[in-house]
Amino acid sequence: MSTQSALLKVMSDAARKAARGLNRDFGELAELQVSKKGAADFVSAADLKAEQVLFEALTKARPGYSFHGEERGLIEGTDKTHTWIVDPLDGTTNFLHALPHFAINIALQREGQVVAAVTYNPATNELFWAEKGKGCFVNDKRLRVAARTRLDESLLATGIPFLGHGQHARFLKELHQLSQRVAGVRRFGSAALDLAYVAAGRFDGYWERDLSPWDLAAGTLLVTEAGGKVTDLEGGSDVLTKGSVCAANLDLHPLLLERLQAAA
Repeated sequence: MSTQSALLKVMSDAARKAARGLNRDFGELAELQVSKKGAADFVSAADLKAEQVLFEALTKARPGYSFHGEERGLIEGTDKTHTWIVDPLDGTTNFLHALPHFAINIALQREGQVVAAVTYNPATNELFWAEKGKGCFVNDKRLRVAARTRLDESLLATGIPFLGHGQHARFLKELHQLSQRVAGVRRFGSAALDLAYVAAGRFDGYWERDLSPWDLAAGTLLVTEAGGKVTDLEGGSDVLTKGSVCAANLDLHPLLLERLQAAA
């Protein structure tokens, strides 16, 4: 059964509402290919508007919950047990270049545990969602992680550290460890969708470092509810604090982690 609970409906409705503005802006951006400076400002404004829509919709539906957003930081609510973790536009660089691969990310944390997740790509109208203990879905279709068990048949996703980022040398070592042992490595530019695609079995595994809680919170639940495993790159469960992630099915996860740790 893929009927959403009242909570998931609140999250999905908020995502779709924020998506309306993003879709309009995305269309305009694709038309304009605005001047160099103008484009970045335009996207920052789109980002802020989307977060405002999410903040208003989620706060109206669940007054008192705390809100941790990429743009506005942490806003403490009266209910200390619940926190929304929100990224209004994951994949900003893609959006800026009119690439239709970006997402709105909403997770609900209850007493430190992520219990509900929505990752929505407005450009493809794919809404990935999960609730703890109830499975993972895209729109109304149930998702399972891929069944591959061998690294040499696997397609992996990753993120390349930005220019001037300290971790670049380490990333190249990790890439060297894996690229010669797998079927392929992809870098699509949205951590949220990389995790959703692992949940959907499109990618067999994914790793990345230096991420924020709002990049990861929703996707960690999507993957685990689709039958996969998500840890930090030390193999622990501290994904949101450490900002590093390794996600795959139960067979591939230890193999992936072993190769990544060999690169250290």
